[in-house]
Amino acid sequence: MTLTGWVLAVIAAMAVGLAKGGLAMVGLIAVPLLSLVMSPVQAAGLLLPVYVVSDAAGLIAFRRHFSAPVLATSLPGAVIGIGIGWATAHLVPVEGVTLIVGLIGLVFALNALIRPALAGQARQPSLRRGSLWGTLAGYTSFVSHAGAPLWQVYVQPLRLPAMVYAGTTTWFFAVTNWIKLLPYALLGQLNLPVLKTAAVLTPVSLVGVWLGLRLIRIIPQRLFYQLITWGLLAVSLRLVWQGLA
Repeated sequence: MTLTGWVLAVIAAMAVGLAKGGLAMVGLIAVPLLSLVMSPVQAAGLLLPVYVVSDAAGLIAFRRHFSAPVLATSLPGAVIGIGIGWATAHLVPVEGVTLIVGLIGLVFALNALIRPALAGQARQPSLRRGSLWGTLAGYTSFVSHAGAPLWQVYVQPLRLPAMVYAGTTTWFFAVTNWIKLLPYALLGQLNLPVLKTAAVLTPVSLVGVWLGLRLIRIIPQRLFYQLITWGLLAVSLRLVWQGLA
């Protein structure tokens, strides 16, 4: 890669680490950043090993902070979504998926900001909603590691405590990333040069995990959800622009 490519890759790896440290929405900028210097497919393949190693650090940190009902209602759908992504990898344009993800996240974020009273009502985990949004999150995660906005649509209305929210998100995407390893390898996206580059970027992501953990422990819960909503809005606008461009 060029010097510019390496700079963007380091920033992307840091974003991945921050996401696994609890600031989930930050990770969404990783693939778009690298897409400035390579194809989105190449960017997704390069970052998957970084995600997987960062996941391991995140799981250690959040080993006691997660919601089993939320995971039980969403992970089966995620597996289905990954399977659909694998089966249609050569048929569906990444730009179209990116645009759809951005539009859904945009509508949800605007609704939460315009109608804060509705956003504050806590829901209970639901197999129907979890299966739907888990499938969509699994699919878009497979295509471009952009499953977080759709995951937010299901999880944010549950109003989980900040640490439980962050831990549940880390567990959900850790499992989906592990499952994605096999289809990514079969599609030829995890070759030796990719793995070597990912190995260089991994220490950066681990620093990001540590920093994310420090931040998540000091951010007040109300501010935490406000930041998530505004982050979702910003990232969704970026995804819409990327998909249209």
